[in-house]
Amino acid sequence: MAGAKYTNARVTRWFLALQDFRFKVDHRPGREHANAEALSRRDTCLGGFTVYQRPEQAKWSFSQISLSRNTMTRRVEDMAEDVRGQTAQRAGRFSAFSIACDESTDISDSAQLLVFLRGVNEDFEVCQELAGLETLKGTTRGFRLAQTMAFAVEEINRNSILLPNILLGYNLYDSCGILWNSLSAALSMTSGSGEPFQLNETCYGYPPVLGIVGDSSSTRTIAISSLVSLYRVPMVSYYSTCSCLTDRRRFPSFFRTIPSDAFQVQAMLQIVRRFKWTWLGLLISDDDYGLNVAQSFKSDLAESGRGCLAYLEALPKRNDLDQLQRIVGIMKKSTSRVVIVFAYETQMLNLMEEVVRQNVTGLQWMASEAWSTAIVLQTPSYMPFLAGTLGIAIRRGEIPGLREFLLRIRPDNGTLSNQDNNLVKQFWEHIFQCKFVSPGMEFEGQTQEKMCTGNEILRNAETEFHDLSNLRPEYNVYKAVYALAHALHDLLQCVPGSGPFKGQSCARLQGLQPWQLLYYMQKVNFTTDFGDQVSFDESGDVLPIYDVMNWMWLSDGSIEVKNVGEVKELASEIDDLILKEEQIFWNFESKKPPRSVCSESCTPGTRMAIKKGKPVCCFDCIPCSEGKVSNKTDSTQCTSCSEEFWSNPQRDQCEPKLIEFLSFMEPLGISLTTASLSGALLCLIVFGIFIHHRTTPVVRANNSELSFLILLSLKLCFMCSLLFIGQPRLTTCQLRQAAFGISFVLCVSCILVKTMVVLAVFKASKPGGGNSLKWFGVMQQRGTVLFLTLIQAAICTTWLMSSSPTPHKNTQYYKDKITVECVVGSTVGFVVLLGYIGLLAILSFLLAFLARNLPDNFNEAKFITFSMLVFCAVWIAFIPAYINSPGKYADAVEVFAILASSFGLLLALFGPKCYIIILKPEKNNKKALMGRGTPRS
Repeated sequence: MAGAKYTNARVTRWFLALQDFRFKVDHRPGREHANAEALSRRDTCLGGFTVYQRPEQAKWSFSQISLSRNTMTRRVEDMAEDVRGQTAQRAGRFSAFSIACDESTDISDSAQLLVFLRGVNEDFEVCQELAGLETLKGTTRGFRLAQTMAFAVEEINRNSILLPNILLGYNLYDSCGILWNSLSAALSMTSGSGEPFQLNETCYGYPPVLGIVGDSSSTRTIAISSLVSLYRVPMVSYYSTCSCLTDRRRFPSFFRTIPSDAFQVQAMLQIVRRFKWTWLGLLISDDDYGLNVAQSFKSDLAESGRGCLAYLEALPKRNDLDQLQRIVGIMKKSTSRVVIVFAYETQMLNLMEEVVRQNVTGLQWMASEAWSTAIVLQTPSYMPFLAGTLGIAIRRGEIPGLREFLLRIRPDNGTLSNQDNNLVKQFWEHIFQCKFVSPGMEFEGQTQEKMCTGNEILRNAETEFHDLSNLRPEYNVYKAVYALAHALHDLLQCVPGSGPFKGQSCARLQGLQPWQLLYYMQKVNFTTDFGDQVSFDESGDVLPIYDVMNWMWLSDGSIEVKNVGEVKELASEIDDLILKEEQIFWNFESKKPPRSVCSESCTPGTRMAIKKGKPVCCFDCIPCSEGKVSNKTDSTQCTSCSEEFWSNPQRDQCEPKLIEFLSFMEPLGISLTTASLSGALLCLIVFGIFIHHRTTPVVRANNSELSFLILLSLKLCFMCSLLFIGQPRLTTCQLRQAAFGISFVLCVSCILVKTMVVLAVFKASKPGGGNSLKWFGVMQQRGTVLFLTLIQAAICTTWLMSSSPTPHKNTQYYKDKITVECVVGSTVGFVVLLGYIGLLAILSFLLAFLARNLPDNFNEAKFITFSMLVFCAVWIAFIPAYINSPGKYADAVEVFAILASSFGLLLALFGPKCYIIILKPEKNNKKALMGRGTPRS
């Protein structure tokens, strides 16, 4: 290598990589070197390798790669024992070693698997040996998809209604799962540099490509669609779900017959909401598919506010045990009981191995369409963990006639060397485990396989190729072909002069351009024989629909993945979930859906308070404070009750506040009412006594008419106190203060006149004082009392007319009560009313105090002085007590003051007289009153 005459960059890199090692090159003659082609035909470095924990994992992974002459398809069971033995034998010579896998093809263009053992011995010498080489067979998945498209084309060509007199053709390209192959095929189709096509002797050339069906990978589709969009060639994918492909600016000619990941996320969330799961774990694949799903999932959760993620983890692309252990450890510790997985079957296999090892049970799995029907996961060892899984799957459909079409496939023995028939040849070799031998091909004993004759009966072969009970991606391919056909049919129905293009023109079949078909693709709308509507929205997405699958673990140990519902988006953009809940298998002891919440729902009467540093689903339930309520579950805030309402003890509804006032039914009201009625009754009794003894000196002394007026006014005072008890109304509020003021003024004015009469009488008894009595005759006394009373009446009338007292609902005293009270209206009016009463009382007190020592055996001035002293003391104490008493207690204080002052006046003025009249009748004479009957001691 160092002495090579011509080198390139690759050889130079090899030289630099090898110059640090000591190795020996052994030469083997060509005839003995049977597997030389496997190494010489590949010019790439060794690929990475994956360590599989279980044989069925590797077997499944190898079997999922589509058929191609350049694609490696793997079957580990053919060489597992041999490689295991060689590894054990050769690894003993190394201090450290690794295993690497690579693929190539042999001289007959058949796929081969190469297993290398690379190690370092004790002398730090690096050695690499070929541990095994095996010719492999493939799977029929990709082949059946291709044949479904061929069947759809032939069916359309036979249809006399759809595209009459028009024959469709097709060309198949195998991307081998390689992006470059996909781009090369797309470029060939759009640029017209593909292989020429010959229909008959007169029809030969490069047919126009009007549409592309594919690809199955979102990553490859993104690249292909970016290219074909430049030519406006319609591209309809049957399996690419990335929501990024809805961007019409980047992918203006892209359509698909499979729902996007955005709807897949919405479908998952609908199921989640149906069972009220709000605390979720999300596992995704570490690629465009998973990352877009995660972004959609988080945004939808945030927008709806009905759930949040306990964790979000990306599954490693390879079997990274450390990463898987960490992820499963998070799942095990998390309180979330629902795990949603958007990943591929290979990643699920690796994950489940670790789940089984750590024995993580009690989880409700939710599967994306990528693995919701994966047969490789439906094993008895996984069922204790995966049983009960809910998943969404691509809509299953039925394609009548497809089975018969597939059974008619046979290899063309006359054209086996033709490249176009190579796919059928590989399919036949895979199905019947045989090998075709072309003329001139020689084998040097390296194969012991039986030869294919081409006459084998395909119907008798036991293979999943014939099982059409679960047509999902095939159904999408079928719809994609028909969508292109319907668009072309609508294009040909255009009437010149009313077309959609410039000058209202129509497209012509002879000069048809892809962009013209693109216009009609956007308007496609038809219904399949299975009953599914096919139409595309402005983003190129088909009207989405998914089947809801449930993994059932039956009592006999068998496993069934059953359709238990569907979720779809209606034309009105309303999501519709149909779920047969009674048929769902739940892998829990309760046989019911699990609960998966970070925090239990907050009951009415409480509100959610998010825990610091936690997602919004993790919260504490805080009881609503007084006066606030929440009447629904999981309320984010408590609502304040209106002013006249208050929260009930449960804080779940507002109730009318208690109305508080000085009631006749409460103890305080009863006591005051009893006292008021007792005082009025006592006045009536005294009035009766005085009527009965009206001719006696005690009654007649000092104008009995004034005594009767005082008794009447006191009775009114006792009775007006009842206006302060009971629910205040406008009439009672206006009457109470007026009645109180006028009654007391009448009483006090009578007392004042009586006091003045006493002074006038004793002044008249002195020499030169006879003229004083003419000013205090009966008419003058009546006029004085009336005048003084009218002044109070005028004050009350002015007050009531200017700013009348009114009832008021006061909510300031108590939070949970409404105190109904009478507001005075004008404070000045109320002060003047009380001030006038106080003025008369003070005058009466002063005059009575001056007359207290006048000579007489029965001097009434003393009792008037005492009564006025009690009266003034009560009302002076009333003022601060009234001001500081809230609500009904202010009324109680005023009633108490009225009653106390009234009782004080009644007892002080009429008590001594009643005592003489009833108990000392002998003193009820003129002589005794004048002090003439008995000498003073």
